[in-house]
Order: sequence, then C-alpha cells, then structure tokens
Amino acid sequence: MTTAVIVGCGDVAGVHFEALQALGIGLLAVVDTDPAVLARTTGRLQTLGLQVPGLGSVDDLLAAIDAGSIAWPDVVHVTTPHHQHAPVTVPLLGAGLNVIQEKPLANTLVAGQQLVEAAASAEGRLGVCFQNRYNAGNQALKKILEDGELGEILGGYASVVWTRTPDYYQAKPWRGRWDQAGGGLLINQALHTLDLLQWFLGDPTEVRGSASTLKYRGVIEVEDSAQALFTHPAHGDQPEVTSTFVGSLTNAVHRNVEVEIYGSLGTATMADGLHVRYADGRTLDVAERVVPTTGRSYWGMSHQLLIDDFHRQLGSPRPFWIGPQEAMASLRMLKAVYADTWPQAGHHQ
Repeated sequence: MTTAVIVGCGDVAGVHFEALQALGIGLLAVVDTDPAVLARTTGRLQTLGLQVPGLGSVDDLLAAIDAGSIAWPDVVHVTTPHHQHAPVTVPLLGAGLNVIQEKPLANTLVAGQQLVEAAASAEGRLGVCFQNRYNAGNQALKKILEDGELGEILGGYASVVWTRTPDYYQAKPWRGRWDQAGGGLLINQALHTLDLLQWFLGDPTEVRGSASTLKYRGVIEVEDSAQALFTHPAHGDQPEVTSTFVGSLTNAVHRNVEVEIYGSLGTATMADGLHVRYADGRTLDVAERVVPTTGRSYWGMSHQLLIDDFHRQLGSPRPFWIGPQEAMASLRMLKAVYADTWPQAGHHQ
C-alpha cells in the first residue's frame, strides 16, 4: 500500500481523498495555509475515524518529514489554487518527493516553465491531473484516431458552455483575478477541453482568438467567454487542420462539454459518452463510466484512474505520461488567446 499527503484542502481535495480511500492508499497528513479550513478538514476526517495531522505550510510538512514525525509519503497531492502550484510543487520536487498536481500546470507560462525545469532535475516525478484523458470515450477516440479509422482528419470543434453566479467568485475571489487564477473560463473551466483538442489533433502551431467579460463585469477581472481557432500540425500524409473552440459561462444552465473530430470516413462526437458515425452507415457508442462522488459531475469520473496509475508507476524509470511538458501545451494555447486579445496587458505571460 502506498501513502499520500494532500496539500490544499479546497473542493477538489475531496475528490482526491475519495480516490485514496477507494484505492486503499494511506493518508498521512493534510496541509492548508488557512487555519479554519485546516480545522474543518481534520475534524471531518476524525468523523471518518482518521486521526490525520494538519499542517499549516509545505515548510511545516518538510520539517515534519525530516524530523520523522510524519513518515515519508510516496506521493504528495497538490490541490491548491493556481497561483500556489509552482511555489508548493517546486520545493516538494526539490526534496525528492513525487507529486500529483491539479491542473493547470501553473497560472503563468513563467511559473509553468519553472515546474518543467524543476521536474527535469528532480529525483521524484510530477504528474498533472488531466484526468479526462482516462475517460472511456476519450480513450476510445484516441485509439480510433491512431488507427486511422476516421480517414483523413478534416478538423475539430469543441465547446464549453456553462453557468456561473457572482457567488461562485465571491466565495473564492482568487478565481476572478489575473494574478492568481491566471485567467478565467479558459484556464479554469475549459482547460481539460483544450487539452483534449491538442491530445487528439496535436499541439497547435498557430492560435487566433478573443476573450471577453460579458456577464460578470464588475465582479471579476478575467474572461467569462472566449472563442479560438487552433491550427494543428501536419503528420505524415495528414495535412494540417484547424479546430474551433467556443466557450462561455453566461448560459442559464450547464450544457454538455462537446468535442467533435471530423474525418473523411466519419465523425466522432464526445458529449455524454462517445458516438461515432461512419460514412458507411456504421455507428459506435462508448458509454462513460459513472461513479458516485462528492465532486462536481463535470470534473469527470477518472480522477481515481489517474491517481491509481500514478501510484502504480512509482517504481518505473519512465516519467509519468501526463507530466509538466505535456501540461504546458494547453497552458500555451490559452495564453496565446489572451495575447491575441490583450497583447499589451501581460495576461499572456
């Protein structure tokens, strides 16, 4: 059985804890800089029969490990706000620890590159939670594309059209700030979808786009809506193609996230599971896994699969397949949209 520590006790930390419980991974400690949040978390764990120490900082965690009061964890799970990713993960890697970190890689490209460099020289390994790559439909679509079943790829499309309220931002103001979140819709809600576009079609060679704040002006600094055109590279006999992205948090309700890939032999649509319609009349449907969770449904159902995979591969000499270099691709995509929208503002850095 492996062991873990969770750093950052916000909403998504609960999903990580659920996965640890389901997988039989021992939780050694929790860390949060907010004393009230830390107290609530350790109290909640006590009701589950877990006497888990709570620590106020990563420095406290490293000191406790050095002193032997907390055993060396196999993995530290970083589930902090965006701007705390690099300041937390870099010293953990420097201490030789293995880290699973929530998306995005970082709130800025500079901080993202710091993580790339830290991971390259570290004894431990770094994995980033793009867990939607483990969804059954997305895995099936990736294999369909690799096997050439859609023929020549003609392009792609994706959308994230959801709803938010002012309370969402007021509850955690960092979500609406450039210097902390690093952006709005694109970096927080749409990042998994951007990651899937580049995973399916390749890291874009050109990005054109625009972002705007349509509904929440005066509430947030960052965007609540965006559109983009991505040019994906040619591969072998396959010419370069473009994909279109549209996203907004101004809708009255959540729509299903959509990803479509168009080919000369068929069209694949990811919405609620995968549906493939081939040109010869055949169809293929892949249902998505459904598991009970306290997390938001649109986070997907695959955190547990990614966490299990990471823990199982700890003895492998190969880096985890979704590492910082891979996670930089979607960060570059969204920052390029910001650069196209606000070239002088610095939001693209």
